Amino acid sequence: MNGETPLHPRAPDPVPPPRPQRSDLPVRLLTAAVLIPSVVYLIVLGGLIYLAFIVAVVLLGQREFYRLIEDKGANPIAAYGMAAGAALPVVAYVGNEYQASLILIATLLAVMVRAVGRAQITEALVSVSGTFFGVCYVGWLLSHAIVLRNFDWAASGRFGSEAVASLDIVPESGIFFVLFALTAVVLSDAGAYFAGRAWGRRKLAPRISPAKTIEGALGGLVAGTAGGLLTKLTFDFFWPELSVALPWVAAAVMALVVSAAGIVGDLVESLLKRDAQTKDTGHLLPGMGGVLDRIDSPLLGIPIMYYMLLFAVFLRINGR
Repeated sequence: MNGETPLHPRAPDPVPPPRPQRSDLPVRLLTAAVLIPSVVYLIVLGGLIYLAFIVAVVLLGQREFYRLIEDKGANPIAAYGMAAGAALPVVAYVGNEYQASLILIATLLAVMVRAVGRAQITEALVSVSGTFFGVCYVGWLLSHAIVLRNFDWAASGRFGSEAVASLDIVPESGIFFVLFALTAVVLSDAGAYFAGRAWGRRKLAPRISPAKTIEGALGGLVAGTAGGLLTKLTFDFFWPELSVALPWVAAAVMALVVSAAGIVGDLVESLLKRDAQTKDTGHLLPGMGGVLDRIDSPLLGIPIMYYMLLFAVFLRINGR
């Protein structure tokens, strides 16, 4: 106006974008780097130390499961449930399925009697059913990790030791069977995660876990099946006496089915957490959450592997 250069207001500073949340992937990988070799060592070692490890995992997993029920406002009879859950792997190690059934029946009766004696009866249905489900979901399912590791003994009890030995199943074959199942479910979980991030578009179960996609599940099936076959190839090359009992066609089918079972197991645990409105069942494993968060897939994958192997043995013995 008076010969002065007109002032031009400076454009406002752009709002900085929100800082991305720190990824827990490095911590997760570090935990896996410690956890995986330790678990493999215990599987190879077997015996009472392996049994103690499974019992410890059952107790930790059940405690986390019962906390989910407590988050819903109910009070499970945790002491009874955890005692029964810890007993099931022990029975799988020294006993038989009939004795395991007796433990389940006795547990149900004890829990019902305890519930009758409680002053609070408005939550009796949730308390009894939740306590018993925790025994079956964690204790009974994970006890199959014992009979799968000792598969030659378990199969011999059903079909006879001579028939089982004729199929090239040796005492240490269980090492291969357990690692085969775990590799399939672990790589299925990893494959679903990375495939879902890369190509995920269609939701798999949006009401249960919005982040899971159909593309991720398909990637998990491919990765899990490949992981099982890679385990078979590795053992065939280095320790063929342990893996010769599982033909390649059967290995491919079992790897695919176990991978699918792992995906279902993951969805089941997601459903339980969604109902309890919690993200993780615990914080014991850095970057991974709780114990139940890590064993959700093996809880179904390991029993499925065990029963498929029994069925395969039955077919081979009766098909001669």
